[in-house]
Amino acid sequence: MNVLVLNCGSSSVKFQLIETDSEKIADRADVVHLQGLIEKIGTAEAIVSYTFADSPLKRSSEELLNHHAAVSRVVQILEQGAQAAAAAGGTQGRKLAIDAIGHRMVHGGEHFTESHLIDEEVVRGIERAIPLAPLHNPHNLKGYYVCRDLFRDMPQVAVFDTAFHHTLPPYAFLYGLPYDYYRRQRIRRYGFHGTSVRYVSYRYRELTGAAKTTSNLIVCHLGNGCSITAIENGQSVDTSMGFTPLEGVMMGTRSGDIDPSIILHLMTKDELAPHEVATLLNRWSGLYGLSGESNDMRHLLNSMAAGDERSKLAVQVFCYRIRKYIGAYWAALGRLDAIIFTGGIGQNAAMVRQLICDRLDALGATLDEGRNLSLGGREGVISAPNSRVSIWAIPTNEELLIARDTYRVVHGLPLP
Repeated sequence: MNVLVLNCGSSSVKFQLIETDSEKIADRADVVHLQGLIEKIGTAEAIVSYTFADSPLKRSSEELLNHHAAVSRVVQILEQGAQAAAAAGGTQGRKLAIDAIGHRMVHGGEHFTESHLIDEEVVRGIERAIPLAPLHNPHNLKGYYVCRDLFRDMPQVAVFDTAFHHTLPPYAFLYGLPYDYYRRQRIRRYGFHGTSVRYVSYRYRELTGAAKTTSNLIVCHLGNGCSITAIENGQSVDTSMGFTPLEGVMMGTRSGDIDPSIILHLMTKDELAPHEVATLLNRWSGLYGLSGESNDMRHLLNSMAAGDERSKLAVQVFCYRIRKYIGAYWAALGRLDAIIFTGGIGQNAAMVRQLICDRLDALGATLDEGRNLSLGGREGVISAPNSRVSIWAIPTNEELLIARDTYRVVHGLPLP
């Protein structure tokens, strides 16, 4: 089955066409036929970049004024690729046909605990969760609406970022607010990055032969957005992001955990409106706010090496807070098999992994400096041979998981 995977943001669409089925999943032989990104949707200079398997990257600037035009452009790219393959006498034409569509959906609320075939009832459920993710769910739904218009009866599946965290116990997901706020408004910890965490924890078990029901892991998804997840016996039992993706460790532009009274102080002393505070905490804080330079870890590490003190401070705060979360979740789990780093920073920044793991050897997790430095963005173990807790870097692949879930849901197969 060929699954078109769509991740629609406010002004972007990420897309892949992935061929998968039960045999390919078992053999890890899924095939990516096309992958690409459309940015700056809504302008006359939208950036379209894509590549077919074993073909060079193509990039152009085009007028794409809405998501309907953007997704239609993706379909056009596939059709043109199929026509070119047919003209060349190849067999690629059929391989570029779409059999089903998988959509990344950020928030499923409490209702959606696994991936679902989208029908009108599911759409209403996603719409009900819009107040919980007003910056994400409406745009995620746009992809579905466009594909419904373009493809009519083609099966479409929603894969929810929050679904993996539905196993959080109440003592982990409730806040210290009057219980009525949870009962009436469902204010609670939901967690995010669940699709990524689910993939890398699965991949860890595949690499090690560990059983899902006995695996205790801490997964550090570190990118521009960051979250830490505690997994006990294969299930998420705590995670750092909360009611929104703002809570938790410090991130690229998000503040992470702060004293709530700071918000009241800013609103009073600086006369900031609620939307201004939200922008401050989500867009101008984190690594960017502390360094005053960038939210790009690569830039900050270079600046730190050149002697810039604020870049150094930003990196130190980032790593220290992640280390604190690891320690807290280690205590919550009681027993730990592995720490896994993923995401753009977690996968590629050896210095960040080293700073985070500093002092964890006292608890039984000892980093091997040579392995860590030589990994080069690949997957692999980076702990010392005598480490009681293994440490891994595993690149995430949310699109692959979405494609596999779509295949399983369409064919009525159980989700792992």
